Amino acid sequence: MASTPADSGPLTVHYHRDFDGMCAGAVLTHILRERGESNVRLQSVNYDQRSDWEEFCLGERFAIVDFHFHPRAEYWFDHHPTTFLTPELRAQYEPTDRWRWDDSSPSCPPMILDHARNHWDFDPPERFLEMATWSDIVDAARYESVDQAVFGDDPALRITRSLTVSPNPSWVDELAEALVDQDLDTVASRPDLEKAHERASRNRDKALEHFPSTVKWIEGGVVFYDASSSRVRRERFASFYHHPDARYAVGVIPTRAGFHVTCGENPWNPPENRANIGAMMAKHGGGGHVAVGGANPPDLQAARMVAEETASQLVLHLAKATRT
Repeated sequence: MASTPADSGPLTVHYHRDFDGMCAGAVLTHILRERGESNVRLQSVNYDQRSDWEEFCLGERFAIVDFHFHPRAEYWFDHHPTTFLTPELRAQYEPTDRWRWDDSSPSCPPMILDHARNHWDFDPPERFLEMATWSDIVDAARYESVDQAVFGDDPALRITRSLTVSPNPSWVDELAEALVDQDLDTVASRPDLEKAHERASRNRDKALEHFPSTVKWIEGGVVFYDASSSRVRRERFASFYHHPDARYAVGVIPTRAGFHVTCGENPWNPPENRANIGAMMAKHGGGGHVAVGGANPPDLQAARMVAEETASQLVLHLAKATRT
């Protein structure tokens, strides 16, 4: 495999803080090290870190995967339709041997592997092919059923669930670094991850029990809930576990940085005429895909307003689709 130019200092691979991003970061880090980058580290990012995007990592060498486009990134790979924060940034993007955007890809790792085969003569090990398969399943919600999504015990799903109780971003970085050289089963068997998974599974069971009390209203195929209280647990697919006939769910959940609006369509009962969730969330400073997205409004009151407004818009969208 052809090597990169001589090192000119450390390079940080920034990846979105979820299973898809973590695998994408591990894949690119492995490839860059094989190509001669001797000092590569992994560091996660999330939507709250884009407030001053122009100044992001100023004076540093960095790559970005599964996150917004940045013109100073030496390597950049993403699949989000909402990746460009401004029209000016969109105008600066064109495909190169180090940049690639494919919003038709279900997740980021398969895109990076395909690019590396074609541009860098990279022959991926089997563990990366497995990560790519599972990242498509997890990020695009291609689970066989809601039961697999909620109770699945495959290594990738154990890792994904464990991330919900991550003590801090550095632990996620540690797991991503482990995935550079280890397969999913080995990482999922780590004692610290086993402990996190046990805790996350208990939280899941409590979340399924608590969810009905968080529902504010159900109308026209849309579930609107408020799980912002620190006294209740949260489960990503609880809406569709309890309400399998729903088309969409919109909710408010807490994060370390504040409060998050989460919105998604039911993977097992999708609407025939789909709304573009990512575009809806982009209007509120977030992003995502057609089927799922999120935003981080400045405070709880704003998060509740954005969430209920979005839920109401989806009710109207479904009603209009029914009439036509």
